[in-house]
Amino acid sequence: MAPGRFITFEGGEGAGKSTQARRLAEWLRKRGIDVIETREPGGSPAAERVREALLNLPPETGTWHADAECLLHFAARRQHIADVIQPALQKGEWVISDRFADSTMAYQGYAGGVGPARVATLEAWALGGPLGGFSPDLTLILDLSVESGLERVRARGAASDIYERRPQAFHKAVRDGFLAIAASAPARCSVIDAARELDAVSADIMAAVRARLGMA
Repeated sequence: MAPGRFITFEGGEGAGKSTQARRLAEWLRKRGIDVIETREPGGSPAAERVREALLNLPPETGTWHADAECLLHFAARRQHIADVIQPALQKGEWVISDRFADSTMAYQGYAGGVGPARVATLEAWALGGPLGGFSPDLTLILDLSVESGLERVRARGAASDIYERRPQAFHKAVRDGFLAIAASAPARCSVIDAARELDAVSADIMAAVRARLGMA
């Protein structure tokens, strides 16, 4: 059985990760590949309970302590891997996840005050051990300006979560964090200009999948 592949989409608010993840999944299925689409935080029933607690904390309740917020993300991720990602890969399926560990590094490590070194320590603990250094085969980082991303979020008209409500300086640090991650792991990460039309972004994503994962 051919091994499954694990592809993650990363980027700031409004970058179009969910849309492009769906498009990539459809493109792969047309090529006869079994694909599981998932997301973080969440992705499995137990992890979705953590997602609800993380993202929808009422403003009158206060805010998560930065360390607690970070730990909750890793708790949801470890459950997600055990429930969904590993079983799918072991069956030879491809997994596409809308966010994974790089989001915690960018949001909590670079922008949220926990610090990259402490997040890296948690990542080694949560994703190492029996997981054998669990890591995506390819990470697609959708990049665009903070102003454009937040304008897209406002245009959606949906209720904002705790991250979308944070100040612009936070989102700038998130973007810088993602670009730092990409620079530190060029063999795994591909930065995609997400400021363009959907089809142009999709074309670059498919080209990256072909080149990085050896597809015809």
